Amino acid sequence: MTPMKEDYLKIIFELGGKQKKVSNKQIAISLNIAAGSVTEMVNKMAAEGLAEHTPYAGISLTNRGIRLAEDLVRKHRIWEDFLVEKLDYELPDVHDEAEVLEHVTSPKLVNALDDMLGHPTHCPHGGVIPDRFGHYHEDSHTVLNDAEDGSVVTVDRFIDNHDLLTYLGDLKLDIGDQLRILKHDPFEGPVTVQNLTDDAQLIVSYKASHYIFVK
Repeated sequence: MTPMKEDYLKIIFELGGKQKKVSNKQIAISLNIAAGSVTEMVNKMAAEGLAEHTPYAGISLTNRGIRLAEDLVRKHRIWEDFLVEKLDYELPDVHDEAEVLEHVTSPKLVNALDDMLGHPTHCPHGGVIPDRFGHYHEDSHTVLNDAEDGSVVTVDRFIDNHDLLTYLGDLKLDIGDQLRILKHDPFEGPVTVQNLTDDAQLIVSYKASHYIFVK
């Protein structure tokens, strides 16, 4: 399997494709690629039995695709945890390193890393880490943009994207922060929130608000 196809499996899983249909647009934005390229790859994955694609509805993973994605996500996120916890990497910098390392990681090595790290259940940006038996608690798949004005939510996780994580670092928005949703600007405008952790008012871009998951 090509690294690009593995990236598709991981991002569809991360966006909730185990439980629901994920749109081509979501995948294109997350991977920073053209929508036409997504359509081509999605069709290939469906033909290979990795995913189910419904035109105009989106794509979800088959049981085979889920198993492969869980294995890839486990390796990737354990490396991310190692890089942050043991080598003091900054969060936006771990993805590219983990991307390289996961492809050369044996089950024996990933289990040894898991033991050394104390069996982490989540990676540094909040994503779930399946254990060696494939067990894990499901991630939240509600995005900040879908939270109603006036509601209070807790930041649960972020999409694993360097530019996004750098942007959120500049905003000083962290996992576990409680946010009051103040308003959604129209025509794909930003979401304005009050961070109840430090009482700061933040303006989160429309695009970023789709890759911050809350509960």
